[in-house]
Amino acid sequence: MTYLIKAANFEPAYLALHRQGELLERAKTALAGLTDCHVCPRDCGVDRLVDKTAACKTGRYAQVASYFPHFGEEDCLRGWNGSGTIFFGMCNLRCVFCQNFDISQAGKSQEVNAIELAGLMLELQDRGCHNINFVTPEHVVPQLLEALVVAAEAGLRLPLVYNTSAYDSMESLRLLDGVVDIYMPDFKFWDAALSLRYLKARDYAEAARRVIKEMHRQVGPLKFDERGLAKRGLLVRHLVMPGCLDETRRILTFLAEEIGPETYVNVMAQYYPAGKVNAEKYAEINRSVTTPEYEAAVQMAHNLGLRLDMRRPRGGWG
Repeated sequence: MTYLIKAANFEPAYLALHRQGELLERAKTALAGLTDCHVCPRDCGVDRLVDKTAACKTGRYAQVASYFPHFGEEDCLRGWNGSGTIFFGMCNLRCVFCQNFDISQAGKSQEVNAIELAGLMLELQDRGCHNINFVTPEHVVPQLLEALVVAAEAGLRLPLVYNTSAYDSMESLRLLDGVVDIYMPDFKFWDAALSLRYLKARDYAEAARRVIKEMHRQVGPLKFDERGLAKRGLLVRHLVMPGCLDETRRILTFLAEEIGPETYVNVMAQYYPAGKVNAEKYAEINRSVTTPEYEAAVQMAHNLGLRLDMRRPRGGWG
């Protein structure tokens, strides 16, 4: 792990834009775009400002399923006080194996306005969290920016983590340039047919490749402070799927060759059958990932020179 940012010298990216008035202008632009929505690659074109909905089933206001200090994230995000996660309800993907199916597709969430969403951020800061971690924000970038203006004015000073499926639009990424400190996309599948079958989005991989390159352009490789906390940069997650090691190889090769071998990757083994997956539907992924599969995936990352070590510093936190 390389320490490149001193904690005492760090300032979240969005604060400079807020002082310049640019953050407010970004929020206004983003909200105006909701009248003909192209917030994500679905390009539904509905008027969400009057509460019409389409793929993401989200209208004028974002939906929040839960928020809390999360201790299950990567060590460099959770630290000793937790990552301040805000789980947005609904999603622009339809992953058949989603482990949060009840909030991503079943709609068990609460609408919040900008003041309420800002209040959640400030509460998590008051609870000592090290960052604000927006989970599944792809479809609510305008609402996120609107609330961030309120939160910054009220004293928010934590780095922002954009925790995404990578099914984002370039339009949204341009609005987030200079706002987000840490991008954390999950690159799921490479093959268009598999993306259609499991995510219900044939163009998923094309979109993911495009936006991950843009995320890296904006924030560069992951950087840490002297305590081992991530402060800025790109951290890519990849969930290893049963029988899909060729997908893993292609994704990791892309990261090493087109993003760079300095890229930090979390190769995850947490997959288990969930959502719509059972013995009758999607039988080929109706099992957990085996130890040999996971070990092979990790070895691929090592062979490509990608960075995997995001553990807490030797000797603990402090």
